[in-house]
Amino acid sequence: MQLYSFFNSSTSYRVRIALALKGLPYEYLPVNIRVGQHRAEEYIAGINPSASVPALADGDFTLGQSLAILDYLDACHPKPRLLPRDDVLRARVLELSYLVSCDMHPVNNLRILKYLQDGLKVTLEQKDAWYKHWIAEGMAGVERLLDLHGQGPWCFGAQPTLADVCLVPQIANALRMGCDLSAYPKAMAVFAHASTHPAFAAAAPARQPDYTA
Repeated sequence: MQLYSFFNSSTSYRVRIALALKGLPYEYLPVNIRVGQHRAEEYIAGINPSASVPALADGDFTLGQSLAILDYLDACHPKPRLLPRDDVLRARVLELSYLVSCDMHPVNNLRILKYLQDGLKVTLEQKDAWYKHWIAEGMAGVERLLDLHGQGPWCFGAQPTLADVCLVPQIANALRMGCDLSAYPKAMAVFAHASTHPAFAAAAPARQPDYTA
């Protein structure tokens, strides 16, 4: 398999975690979204029509969108499972995963922040306020879900699930952007626990071949 990835992309980070958890070897192919490599004609035409990262190539099959990739990996390589078989637990895992992936990430990804700055000409202070506002909104929801339904040391029990795979990269990026996450102790406990797991450590941005400080 080949993974088209950018070290600081939280969606790429999700897929790297899943591949590491499942022990699947892959070739890392960097796509620098900061300089627009994801918008290159050959990349859009041949790899990822959505002009984004990540993309996974598995033989002749190529797939974009991290949630679709994660579902594909879970279907083809179900050990360990990211989505539990139990219907209620599966629903809880998806609830938190979608909160991160559909509510938090889309409003704060690089293309949105670039449009705010370059298209709408907001100040750096306004852009920073935007980012921190949506992190606070989303993390408050995550913390409430963990208060109601969480079971440590992971989000939902003794094994990592899709919820952890989505949450950990989001927290990592929020910390990188200077967000104060002290109000979310349950989420931060999951993040701290994940940092001790070899698969999560291997997938971290600083461990990637295209990492730059």
